[in-house]
Amino acid sequence: MRKLSLICLSFILAVSAHAAPRALKTTSIYDFTLKSIDGQPTPLGEYHGKVVMLVNVASHCGFTPQYAALEALYEKYKDKGLVIVGIPANNFMGQEPGTNEEIKTFCTKKYNVSFPMMSKVSVGGDDKTPLYQFLTAKSTNPKFSGEIQWNFTKFLVDRHGSIVNRFEPDTTPDSPEVISAIESALAAH
Repeated sequence: MRKLSLICLSFILAVSAHAAPRALKTTSIYDFTLKSIDGQPTPLGEYHGKVVMLVNVASHCGFTPQYAALEALYEKYKDKGLVIVGIPANNFMGQEPGTNEEIKTFCTKKYNVSFPMMSKVSVGGDDKTPLYQFLTAKSTNPKFSGEIQWNFTKFLVDRHGSIVNRFEPDTTPDSPEVISAIESALAAH
C-alpha cells in the first residue's frame, strides 16, 4: 500500500510540474524583479513614481539603430522622471546572440547607452519571462496585450506601474506619438 501511495504521489507531482502556468496575480510592473546586465537583482519597484519605457532590444537587428533615439529620449527626459529599460532578447532570428557582457560592451561603445540594461531574457515562447507574460496577457493587459512580434517593441508605463501605451518596432522612439505619450505620462501624477 505504501508503495502504491508513493507511485500515486510521484505521478501527481509529475503532472502538476507540467500543468499550465497559473494566472499572474499582479497589477503592476513593480511586482517583478529582473537581473541587471551585470547580474544584479533589479526590482522594478525601484522605478515607482517614474515613467518607464520597457523595450526588448537586440544588437543585430534592422531596428538596432533605435538605441540612439532611446538614449536621446533618456537624456532629454530622465530628470523629469523617465526611465528607459533595455531588455535584451534572442527570440527573433537569433539577433541577440551575445553574452550579457558582449551586449553591454556593444551598447556602451556603439550607442553610448546609459539607461538601465537588463540581462538577456526570453520575451516569447514556453520560456517567456514572467514580466513579458504580464505585459502580453489579455487578462493583465487587455488594452495593449498580444505576443511580441519583433525586437524593439516598447511598453510605456505610468508613474503608478500601469501600462499606458504600446508601440510596435517600426514606431521609432523619437516619433511624435511616442514623444506625446511620454510627455503626457510625465505630466500626470
